[in-house]
Amino acid sequence: MSEIHYQQNGDYLIPEITLDSQPQQPLGKYGRMRKKYLQEHRPILFNRFVLNGQLQSHLLEIEETANRRMEQLMTELAVKNGATEKLKTEDQLAWVGLMNNLRNEAEEMILTELIYA
Repeated sequence: MSEIHYQQNGDYLIPEITLDSQPQQPLGKYGRMRKKYLQEHRPILFNRFVLNGQLQSHLLEIEETANRRMEQLMTELAVKNGATEKLKTEDQLAWVGLMNNLRNEAEEMILTELIYA
């Protein structure tokens, strides 16, 4: 158990409280979306993460997991829906449209599973 230090401020003793050091990596798209969701819709959980010093590590974990999941889903959906290199060389416009649709579908799954859960 750590000792609490106090600082004299006028007639009052104020405890010197510091937060543990947080990872300083920048947040990506999914980490920022999760933070906004927690702030707006789950303020108690957000405050708990902040007070425990776990917010940044939680957001970085969500970011990493979402990016891995996006890669996995895109691979699975591309195979399932026939987005092959042959289609890419024969009809680039159809391939781009299909890949955009697959990316939107994968992102919707990620938002449901990770960000808004």
